Amino acid sequence: MSDEVLAEEFEVLESIYPTELTKLSERSVRIDIEPEEPNESEDELKLALEVQYTEGYPDVLPELSLEAVEGSIEDGEVDDLLDDLRRVGEENLGMAMTFALVTHLRDELSALIKLRAEHRKQDETEKERQAIEAEEVRTRGTPITVESFKAWKAEFDKELAIKKAREEEEKLKGMAPKEREEYKRLATRLTGRQLFERDRNLAISDENLDEEGVVSVDISQYDRTTVQEEEEESQVPFSDSD
Repeated sequence: MSDEVLAEEFEVLESIYPTELTKLSERSVRIDIEPEEPNESEDELKLALEVQYTEGYPDVLPELSLEAVEGSIEDGEVDDLLDDLRRVGEENLGMAMTFALVTHLRDELSALIKLRAEHRKQDETEKERQAIEAEEVRTRGTPITVESFKAWKAEFDKELAIKKAREEEEKLKGMAPKEREEYKRLATRLTGRQLFERDRNLAISDENLDEEGVVSVDISQYDRTTVQEEEEESQVPFSDSD
C-alpha cells in the first residue's frame, strides 16, 4: 500500500476520532475506545487499540494490540477481543478496515460490560442464597439422630463426671482428715439400686420366698349346700322335756 493511500485513511480517521486518535508514526495509530453503551452500575472501561499497518495492508491484516486506559481487563478478555478483531479484519481484506475494527470493538466492549454486570448480579444472588441457607441451618439446628445423640450423651456424661470430681475435690479440701475418711467410706457404700444391679438374682430369690409356704385354696369346691350342712351340724338339738 502506498503512503498516499494510507495518508488518506489517516485523514478520514482523524475527522471521525479527533480526540481519540493519536498518530504514532507514518504507519501506526492509537485510538482510545469506550463502550458504545456504558453501564452506570459498572466501572468505566476504556481501551487503547494500536494498529501497526503492514506492507501488504489492506490485503494483509495489520498488527493489533490492546491496552487498558481506564478500568481493568483480564488477559483472557483481551485475547478474545483480538481474535474477534482479526476475524472482522479478514472479512474486510482489500479495503480500509480501521473504522470497521473500531466500530466492532466498541460494540464488543458494550457486550463485555453487560456480561460483567450479569455475572456480578449472579454472584450477588448466589451469595444471598447461601446466606439464607446458612441462616435456615442456624435457626433450624442440627437434626438429631441416634448416633449424634449417643455422641452428645457420651460427651455430656464425661463433662458431668469431671465437674462432679472437681466438686468432690473441693469438698474434701474443707474437711478434717477423719471427716474425709468417713466421707470416703460412706461414698463407697453401695446403694440398694447398685446392689440390685450387681446381683439380679436377689429379685428372683425374693419372688421364690413369696411363693414358699403359700397354700392354694380352690373356693369353687365349697358350694352353698355344703356350707348349710356344716351350719346345721353345729347347732345343739333341744328336747320337749327341756
